[in-house]
Amino acid sequence: MDQSLVGEVQAWIADDPDPITASQLQQWLDTNNESELRTSFNGFLQFGTAGLRGPNRPGPSGMNRAVVGRTAAGIVVYMREHNLTSVVIGRDARYGSEDYTFETAEIMSGAGMKVFVLPRPLPTPVLAFATNELGCDVGIMVTASHNPPQDNGYKVYLGGSVDGIEYRGSQIVSPTDVSIAHKIDAITSLKELPRGKVWTVLGEELIEKYIECTASLATTPGTLKIVYTAMHGVGTETLQRVFHKAGYPSPILVAAQAAPNPDFPTVAFPNPEEPGAIDLALETAKTFDADLVIANDPDADRCATAVKDPVTGWRMLRGDELGAILGESIARKSSDGIFANSIVSSSILKKIAGHYNIEFKETLTGFKWLAKVKNLTFGYEEALGYAVDAKTVNDKDGISAAITVAQIATDLAADGKTLLDLLDEIWSRHGFHATEQISIRLSDLSKVDVILGGLRANPPQNIAGRVVTSIDDLATPTDGLPPTDGLRIWLDGGVRIIIRPSGTEAKMKCYIEVIEKDSKTAQVVLDQLRPPLKELLS
Repeated sequence: MDQSLVGEVQAWIADDPDPITASQLQQWLDTNNESELRTSFNGFLQFGTAGLRGPNRPGPSGMNRAVVGRTAAGIVVYMREHNLTSVVIGRDARYGSEDYTFETAEIMSGAGMKVFVLPRPLPTPVLAFATNELGCDVGIMVTASHNPPQDNGYKVYLGGSVDGIEYRGSQIVSPTDVSIAHKIDAITSLKELPRGKVWTVLGEELIEKYIECTASLATTPGTLKIVYTAMHGVGTETLQRVFHKAGYPSPILVAAQAAPNPDFPTVAFPNPEEPGAIDLALETAKTFDADLVIANDPDADRCATAVKDPVTGWRMLRGDELGAILGESIARKSSDGIFANSIVSSSILKKIAGHYNIEFKETLTGFKWLAKVKNLTFGYEEALGYAVDAKTVNDKDGISAAITVAQIATDLAADGKTLLDLLDEIWSRHGFHATEQISIRLSDLSKVDVILGGLRANPPQNIAGRVVTSIDDLATPTDGLPPTDGLRIWLDGGVRIIIRPSGTEAKMKCYIEVIEKDSKTAQVVLDQLRPPLKELLS
């Protein structure tokens, strides 16, 4: 075995605060398991705008106490340089989440920071709420959101104005992420760092405050039968309490998915967007003859809704459809503030905002950007992320979205209408906006550069017989947005295609928008576009 690798592994073992991961590395050394060691020592887990995200495994390339401890120590250096002194830490129920929470708390406490810890696994929106409610400088959420079971992660929020950016309790963006990454890189040892045991485990008062604020979004309780799934995550208890506080009947739970389970045993991927993920919820809805299905992802910051379509039966609304429903409903009640969505989302919200004379802004993909829009009244991204109450949670919030959807459905039912009826009203006014996402999983992240490089070097002249009228390279933007890796392609007939890598997973994503007079015509166009676009991504 390469002696330089052996030396690197031995040095890491000597500094590892976790005897379990240290023992695993030693076993791989003793058995000359070079394959596992090279996987674990393939560079330090990259810290970016999503914080950390990766598989639980020993060594610098995985999520473990040693990596989390060094990350926390790097954040401490950043905090000191910016006179930041307080932090609140939350966690989901994934493998490692509790260990990583208290690893962080010890490092932060040892550095003299004022440390608060949420009392148990809770939704990410509660951590975002706590950051502002407590007036903390930093918020840290230990979660991998909707990633596969073997993963965990680490989201970082800032409370005030830092690096010239008004954070207001939202996730970090560049240049903050780059600065923190440099601080982490400079941490060479954990054993030299002091550890503390002084922190405040928060009580129920803060959680109850979040529940009160969120429940207040519902104004007229109804009697709809609503099925709910937490997707084996941490949403059930908090959502139940919000519905109860709002005077709503307790949702019908998908029993097999209601309690937190880090193995996510009933789903291939714990993401409501993935095929089959809400099948159990739909079965439950049929059994109970329910009116609506609501699903959260495992950390409950995303919200999905399924409805009874009179033509096709139960189906999940696309993220853009729910975005249109929420936007239209909120616009009818308030013309104040600003509407916003990400560039990969449908253009329908901009048209709704224009109809109601509401200011509209477009941002890069990700709620870290949407949350920077001042005076945000409603913001969404097509990947099931919605901010219906940015003053309470300046981030996407699947719990507040859920109670808001329940209220909209209740109000419509009182008039003998459904969510689909409201959608039809929107389409009749603005045209039918069909959107679809093609997602290709990659075995190697280097393929991203190959695919996008090829498209930049040899851009397509037409796709599915439609002429390419223009291509915007999002890496060199001309519309005032920050640069990002991706291409926006316009086809004859107003078809818009955006190709970009996922920010959190090894995927290439393609977002299509087709605007036609009706759904059948739009579906024909989508069917024509799908095969050549999949070929472009391969």
